[in-house]
Amino acid sequence: MSNQSNQFRGGLPRLKNKLNGQDRIVVAFLGGSITEGAGASDPDATSWRALIGQYLRERYSQERVTFINAGVGGTTSTFGAHRLREHVLSHGEIDLLFVEFSVNDGEDREESIRGMEGIVRQCRSESPRTDIVFVYTAADKNLVEGVPFNIAVHEEVAARYDIPSVNFASRIRLLAESGQTRWEELANDRVHPNDAGYAIYASYMREFLELALGETSERNIGEDAGDLPSPLVEGNYEFASMKDLQFADVLDGFSVKGDAPGPLMNWRYRIVHLHAEEPGASLSFSVSGRGAGILLLHGPDSGIFEYSLDGVEYHEVNLFDEWCLMAYRPIIAMFPNLPERENARITIRHTARKDIRSKGTDIRILRFLNY
Repeated sequence: MSNQSNQFRGGLPRLKNKLNGQDRIVVAFLGGSITEGAGASDPDATSWRALIGQYLRERYSQERVTFINAGVGGTTSTFGAHRLREHVLSHGEIDLLFVEFSVNDGEDREESIRGMEGIVRQCRSESPRTDIVFVYTAADKNLVEGVPFNIAVHEEVAARYDIPSVNFASRIRLLAESGQTRWEELANDRVHPNDAGYAIYASYMREFLELALGETSERNIGEDAGDLPSPLVEGNYEFASMKDLQFADVLDGFSVKGDAPGPLMNWRYRIVHLHAEEPGASLSFSVSGRGAGILLLHGPDSGIFEYSLDGVEYHEVNLFDEWCLMAYRPIIAMFPNLPERENARITIRHTARKDIRSKGTDIRILRFLNY
């Protein structure tokens, strides 16, 4: 069952069955700044996430429905797959998971599939009674004619795993084409909706939920999601996770810091990190899998670091951008994929070099990534 903006596919059968009883319901929102509610006057009251929470609580009672906000601004499905365990699945059984990364994912089709497919396979493996919904929000790149690139890529994953999707962007495009509104009136920066824009998003999601949870829901595939199909991309992020600072077993010149060094954005989680400011400082850690990365706390004084896999050759990484001038925020650095799941030793080293715009050469690491 589908319409021009929604693909119902397998629907929400497990959530629907559970709602017929009296059990508590846990709903999680995994995505970027639009899931967080950037642009709303009050993200916890007027964003689409908050409004859908209000709708579900009004329909099924305040006490029965619990929500998890796992939105992190400026992040892609790659990072989403790595933080899914810590930010969502660690809370226990999840009944409904909304996934929103179509605006933040880039033009690398395979990487986007690895992220979205990794989220699905990880969730289906560890929380098999979770129903998943992909959400496609509006931005200029998602308002073009036909099927926009990122939405088309996410739809490949959705179709493979029979996951419903709700396309806010296509409805916004129809509104604009009909002359009922202009996109910039709903989102001043043409990405992050204002309260009026979020209210429209929420109305679209309510329409979907009314159908998916109502009598028109066509399918009931039982209590669990069942066996997973073969993956679209080998080496996807099914086994991705974030590791604590203790994952580094050799520290030379890095120390633990507990506070943000300045203004912080896009991060509501624990801020304890490893910090190095002296040239030559290094740390090492071992991984087992297809690859690894680090989660940096990057900002106005961040420098260029270099890494080595098994000590063979060092490669420089400069992640400084215009956002670093404003505040500190999380940025991931992913290292090259290994051909198969294997053990590797990774070393990170302070180079004493920096982008011309940076005020310093500091390195700050929040987590280690492994997949």
